Amino acid sequence: MYKKLITDAVKEAVESLGFDAADINLDKPVVEAHGDYSTNVALKLFKTSGLPSSKSLEAPIDIGAARISAVVKPENIGYVQSPKELAEIICQTIKKSEKLQNIVSEIAVADPGFINFTLSAEALLETIRQILDQKEDFGKSKLGLGKTMVIDYSAPNIAKRFSVGHLRSTIIGQALYNLYVFLGYNAVGDNHLGDWGTQFGMILAAVEKNNLDINNLTVDDLEKLYVDYTAAAKGDPSLRDKAKVWFKKLEDGDEVARKMWQSAVNISMAEFNRIYEILDIRIDQTFGESFYEDKMDSVIKEAKEKGLSRESEGAQVMDLGENMPPGMLLKSDGTTTYFIRDLATIKYRLETWGPSLIIYEVGAEQTLHFKQVFAAAERFGWTEGLDLVHVAHGLFLFEGKKMSTRGGTTVKLEELLQKACQKARSVMDEAQIAKEIDNDEKESISSQVGIGAIKYFDLKHAPTSNINFVWDQALSMDGNSGPYLQYTYARTQSVLSKSEKSPATNYQLHTTTAEEASLLRSLVHFPDVVENAALTFSPNLLANYLYALAQDFNAFYAACRIADDETRLSLTDATGQVLKNGLHILGIKTPQKM
Repeated sequence: MYKKLITDAVKEAVESLGFDAADINLDKPVVEAHGDYSTNVALKLFKTSGLPSSKSLEAPIDIGAARISAVVKPENIGYVQSPKELAEIICQTIKKSEKLQNIVSEIAVADPGFINFTLSAEALLETIRQILDQKEDFGKSKLGLGKTMVIDYSAPNIAKRFSVGHLRSTIIGQALYNLYVFLGYNAVGDNHLGDWGTQFGMILAAVEKNNLDINNLTVDDLEKLYVDYTAAAKGDPSLRDKAKVWFKKLEDGDEVARKMWQSAVNISMAEFNRIYEILDIRIDQTFGESFYEDKMDSVIKEAKEKGLSRESEGAQVMDLGENMPPGMLLKSDGTTTYFIRDLATIKYRLETWGPSLIIYEVGAEQTLHFKQVFAAAERFGWTEGLDLVHVAHGLFLFEGKKMSTRGGTTVKLEELLQKACQKARSVMDEAQIAKEIDNDEKESISSQVGIGAIKYFDLKHAPTSNINFVWDQALSMDGNSGPYLQYTYARTQSVLSKSEKSPATNYQLHTTTAEEASLLRSLVHFPDVVENAALTFSPNLLANYLYALAQDFNAFYAACRIADDETRLSLTDATGQVLKNGLHILGIKTPQKM
């Protein structure tokens, strides 16, 4: 709320001086003493608008499109020699804004030309009132009102174990989904299962080769068949040919092939749903690649009608520009590709939900593929009013090693999650945390802490980075970890429950401690961080904010008496609510006790 009001005031000020105010950024200063918000607009305008740099000039200069004659006329304010001088001019104009009369106590200029804003005590107090009044709705906005976004995430492969290789897509994707819901978007989560393609030809060929009943197999058995068959095919090309034959049967609707494939789907989905239950993941739609089987012909037809496809060595391909390899719509044997299936998926999503944004949370190894798909969608004319975004996550390394299904080096996700819960219980016991809680409740808390630790360890990193999972870091009780944030939330609840007083309904600001002031000012920025994390597809920004907030609260807790002070209880209550809201967005539960 405050960020928008200040941004609007800055925009009006620079426009009144003749500048183009299209690009105005407002950020939280790195140094707390510089206030609550800061803008570098003067630095940008001085650099891009061609302002005269010497007072020795005797006449105004026409600088073209910027048209800032009101600024440079000597009889008005004189020539501007530096960004700081321009900042002073803008600052004086902003101070005239009625919008900021009650919410900003100070507007000041700092080297080399920043304009800093300090919120008033009343504005800070209003934030506390809003948090305690709105509770779980604090931080929500109407930015996405009337808009729909679709996010494609998780997407495990049928007939393969749900390994930690799919963990990043699932966790990051759910956090992005939650962020956009918080901003008021109509969000649609779509689990685009990998249930089609040549790999299924390999599995079906392996079942035939080993004379197996697929209904008696587990996901582990199916994955081992795939791994072993892939290895054998390297030395025997005929095995790959047999796999292609089986996939062609599958696409042609062969009854035997379809029944075997459906059994593999059913076996796999049973395991996936168990994993989602452990992770507390709920995805709106589950459409596998096979769902688009009858929707690809219309895309191929449209490509031909628009002259976008051509034949190449028996295959149907689509040219995408000089700097990009062509996309293959159909292979020479008539079977389909990932490329055509993803195009059919975009068309279906547009026709069904009419989104203005489609996000693909998929590994970075698919970067070229999505560049091709997005370029093709643009050539089809589907992207008017539509943004297509690939959030390309890096690798999830476990003990420094990359995992590979083909190489047989995956880590079973269910085992990782179980181990996390067990380790969380051990950490809690060793630290004598929750020592007054019975064993059943400890088990429940251990589960929430263990799962939360894995989620937070991922989400505190930028999606694009590779991460190396380290147990000690993930489960640390005093570092940047999920358990630390959960423990801080539980501490706020403990303080409130043990106090004989209630939080004040008429909060009054203490001015005696720096710790209290820092915590209060941190709470103001929660809505800004949520919006920025969503629009930049970076849940790590929210994770980093929550960690800093937890640090501020623990410093406040150590420095101030809280239990007998109604106003400080209000601040504690508000902090707990914001921690809970933020962790909820990240998909992490908040135990009341720890």
